[in-house]
Amino acid sequence: MDEKKVNIEINGKLVEARAGQMLIEVTDRSGIYVPRFCYHSKLSVAANCRMCLVEVERALKPLPACATPVTEGMKVFTRSQRAISAQKATMEFLLINHPLDCPICDQGGECELQDLALGFGRGVSRYTEKKRVVADKNLGPLVSTDMTRCIHCTRCIRFGEEIAGIQELGAVGRSEHMEIGTYIENSVDHELSGNIIDLCPVGALNNKPYRFSARAWEMTVRPMIAPHDCAGTNLYGHVLRGELKRVVPRENEAINETWIPDRDRFSCFGVYTEDRLVNPMIRRNQEWVEVTWQEALARASGAIARAAADEGDALGILASPSSTLEELYLLRRIAAHLGSAHLDHRLRRVDFRDQQADPVWPWLGTSIAGLEERDGILFVGSNLRMEVPIIAHRTRKAALGGADVGFVNPVDYEYRFRSAAFVEAPLADFARSLAGVLAAARDELGRPLPEGVAEAVAGVSVDDAHRAAARVLLGKERALVVLGHIAQRHPRFSDIRVLAAGLAQLTGAQLGYLAEGANGAGAAIAGCLPHRGIGGSAAASPGFDVHGMLNSPRRAYVLFGIEPDRDLAEGALAEDALKSADAVVCFTAYVNDALWACADVLLPIGTFAETAGTYVNAEGSWQSFAAAADPLGEARPGWRVLRVLGNALDVPDFDYRSAEEVCEALRRELGESVPPDNGYTGSYTAALDPAAIDVAQIDVPIYGVDAVVRRSEPLQQTVLGGARDEADAPRAASAP
Repeated sequence: MDEKKVNIEINGKLVEARAGQMLIEVTDRSGIYVPRFCYHSKLSVAANCRMCLVEVERALKPLPACATPVTEGMKVFTRSQRAISAQKATMEFLLINHPLDCPICDQGGECELQDLALGFGRGVSRYTEKKRVVADKNLGPLVSTDMTRCIHCTRCIRFGEEIAGIQELGAVGRSEHMEIGTYIENSVDHELSGNIIDLCPVGALNNKPYRFSARAWEMTVRPMIAPHDCAGTNLYGHVLRGELKRVVPRENEAINETWIPDRDRFSCFGVYTEDRLVNPMIRRNQEWVEVTWQEALARASGAIARAAADEGDALGILASPSSTLEELYLLRRIAAHLGSAHLDHRLRRVDFRDQQADPVWPWLGTSIAGLEERDGILFVGSNLRMEVPIIAHRTRKAALGGADVGFVNPVDYEYRFRSAAFVEAPLADFARSLAGVLAAARDELGRPLPEGVAEAVAGVSVDDAHRAAARVLLGKERALVVLGHIAQRHPRFSDIRVLAAGLAQLTGAQLGYLAEGANGAGAAIAGCLPHRGIGGSAAASPGFDVHGMLNSPRRAYVLFGIEPDRDLAEGALAEDALKSADAVVCFTAYVNDALWACADVLLPIGTFAETAGTYVNAEGSWQSFAAAADPLGEARPGWRVLRVLGNALDVPDFDYRSAEEVCEALRRELGESVPPDNGYTGSYTAALDPAAIDVAQIDVPIYGVDAVVRRSEPLQQTVLGGARDEADAPRAASAP
């Protein structure tokens, strides 16, 4: 049904609008500026700052544009004497109690109040009484407060209630005694809480770790992509003299809207730490020595070439799923040149029995924005808010919009919305719990089960929780079953996946995956897999997966961007395998005790902020970015180091001059784009045997997913970061 349109006039210009639309939305769309403080397009209307007052014909007084719906024939004047007089009067009231902190305020240079005071404020205040003073609140390690500056716009309050789903902040008192705070002193702990810094139109809420370190006009703004999960959140990095000082959101309605998780905002404070590797190092006579790049690469290429001399079978390559597409493609090309098929990026996965049925790349099953249009979503094995906060936010919006959202999980995690179903699935017997949902769907539909699951499901008992989970998908036109990180890291993942695929097939739902890291999808496309080549082509001679490489130790290993004690599911097995190897070559931005113990060559590479590259997110979007900051010391972007290593190993056609050239070479090799296809085509037969579980390998803390996040002290000081054991904290890079 078409929405009714109305015609209005703004400053003498005829404009068409949707009936009932707020006037400020129409002026914004028409490019007509109206000042505001409390209004935000993603939040509900509060209309409490009154800065957007405009004149409306036949209205007795100026009206707030944010709370005035348009009607047919309305005539509006935003720049009339009456409108400007009302706006100036509002500004005078706002400045009565505002302190003159501009010279020391972190918001200086990007403050909405400062900008509007220049246009609508008086040169001299008529107010001579004492100003109000409000005590600052301690909101935790991420957000600093100067509450005397607060103008009571309530954006931070509305964000918590409407976006985060938890009202961490509220207002106490009335009139000039009104204060924003937590009532009972508490920290702000939601994984999206840092967005209140961007929402605050004044300097009341600021980035606590960044405070007093730079001025907005001193910094260069560089576009970036978040490196910690598969959402591909768009960011801006603010850089001062080559150093990344802070990260803020970059609007992208298709992915993150205007929000970013705290993990993406504050991880930049883990870039510059004492354990950064800033020079190439080699182990010589059991001592670590700093060497030139030429000597380090000669040592690395020699060790790799000797291992590859045995038809490549003695070489194993393990890469981070947050490496760039270019780095993974170059690793694949080097491995192919050396005849080795032993390379993998699935570091936390332990069950590879049915890997031939893996999708070409792990697709979410829909676009990220499309999650909001789904009418039924069942997450299988996912601590969603901790795994991919932006997708959790989109899922919450879907639930609030009427979608049924259910979970099959070992724990009933807090999702900040009412779920339609929850099936408790103990980790040791996870597959049996999921089989109960499949059995409930079978009973409801009266259809036979797909091959591979019928026998396993035959004797499973069904309870009300299973039936509720099945109803999340039944009768839905746009249903989705999503396998989360807990499911993919489970020792019985093959059984879980075939059951989830059977459930999707039976109910007509789409099967989706939450990929590991920032570039799990890109790693699969680039062929960083033992059983597949570039673009998902079948490998002529499959190699060992990560478990096989560690269980059957190789003579030499290449570790790219990983810390084996923290990033590999089988840490103890990895320690033994790496220590028994003749050579271990590590491309790393940091060095810890595990790398000191196992490595023979340490090659310093840049972090996510110091390299150019491309990430492919969960919906399949290729997002390229340039380096935002300068590498520390002698560190170099990973793709450049791989390019020079490939030259030393005589890899043909390897003289790439930029990351863009590497990406273009991959595109040419792919030919056409690689379409998403999560349809299960395997022949695996599910079993419901219980499994021995190491919980720490499966449910990784939100601020423990990679080396950069683990080193961000502000994040580790939060409630969510408190899960990290102090014994596991990164240590300074001093050679043993």
